[in-house]
Amino acid sequence: MIAAAWRVVGRAYPGPVVLATWALVTVPAPLVFFEGTHRWEEHMAVSTALWWTVGAAPVLAAVVAARWTRRTGGRRTAPGAAAAVVAATLVSMVFVAATMALYRWVVPLGGTARWRSVLLGSIALAICGAAVGRLLARRPVQGGRRSTRRGFVTGGIAAVAGALLAQTTVQLGAEGSTVRHGPVEYGAVGPYAPSAGEPGKLTLPAAGPYAIFAVGFAPRDPDCQVTGPDRAVGPARSLTVAPGDYGSDAASLAWVASFDAPLPGTYSLSCRAPDPEASYAVGEVPQIRGAVGALVHWPLGAIWLLGAVPGLLIVAEAVSRRAGRAPGRRG
Repeated sequence: MIAAAWRVVGRAYPGPVVLATWALVTVPAPLVFFEGTHRWEEHMAVSTALWWTVGAAPVLAAVVAARWTRRTGGRRTAPGAAAAVVAATLVSMVFVAATMALYRWVVPLGGTARWRSVLLGSIALAICGAAVGRLLARRPVQGGRRSTRRGFVTGGIAAVAGALLAQTTVQLGAEGSTVRHGPVEYGAVGPYAPSAGEPGKLTLPAAGPYAIFAVGFAPRDPDCQVTGPDRAVGPARSLTVAPGDYGSDAASLAWVASFDAPLPGTYSLSCRAPDPEASYAVGEVPQIRGAVGALVHWPLGAIWLLGAVPGLLIVAEAVSRRAGRAPGRRG
């Protein structure tokens, strides 16, 4: 009896398709939508992002309650209805809590949020959504089988879309999570760089890390070299994902590389890029809160793989279903 109940719970729990949809709606979608509807110097507040999560909670609860109801045969008893609503609400809260944790520690956007109100509001909406899902799905599931081919196609599309969106999500998340970026005043190279004395000459006031910024539409992957008074400091370390939207109304800046100065003093900067008019400037390293500050340095393949995980889970589920049906074909 207990084993049968756990099987029902497992079947009612959202599968990889729902997980992929939730991840898309609550993380990349709000960041990309805000970027496309606001000026470049505006950054998304965490409260705005969390509203997308609150809005998605009742939909998720309705899906879980419907799956629960269909798996249990749609019994109209009060305990059955209560079990469906409670299960759907609990599952939804797990998803909501995970997304809140992401915006708290991985992509901590600027501004403030009423975290308790977000949680309580999500619970109330999830209960309502679960009740609606229960009412809309009080019929037992017919014995049809889902196509594994559809699972492979859906998973492949989700994996590719997730991989492509992962880089954009990291970039926009890093921009929105930037606490401070200092002035670009230590030197520059190129015809459109901010005036900072002799082109290519750097005057660094202290030892430590410095950032190289692309000015305007300059290529984001320059080959920059920093040379000191006695020896070359070495090539600058390029960022895998270049967060931008820094600077002022005069010019937008994107953080594309960094280097370490062993001592204060005068250095020279040279950058090679496909565009001969490209300009680059040196300033303080932007301070980015949360784990997204480390993600901008990850290898691009690792970022793509991270974004493709939901789609790969869909493919894995399809493989599992096909493997489970294989003995039936042989029989």
